[in-house]
Amino acid sequence: MKGVMRFGRRGKLSPRYIGPFEILRTVGEVAYELAFPPAFSTIDPVFHVSMLHRYVPDESHVIQYDAVHLADNFRYIEEPIAILARDVRQLRSRAIPVVKVH
Repeated sequence: MKGVMRFGRRGKLSPRYIGPFEILRTVGEVAYELAFPPAFSTIDPVFHVSMLHRYVPDESHVIQYDAVHLADNFRYIEEPIAILARDVRQLRSRAIPVVKVH
């Protein structure tokens, strides 16, 4: 999960749960398909039961998904800054080059 973008933010203060959303149908025994608004069209609407929470009818606990901005591509690209160290690990029959990148 390191470096995974969750609804446009990452880190410990990222929104963990947004919703509530209506359950459209049951997929298998432990998965549900949810009704998402068009803004979440790029997210797969099928979730496992362990990822869902029971609906709490208190509006202060629900994060408004209008404020969450989703990127068009959900890709996280890491670019190397500098090479910190080089080493060659020797096995019995071959040598494996190891590079530490910042």
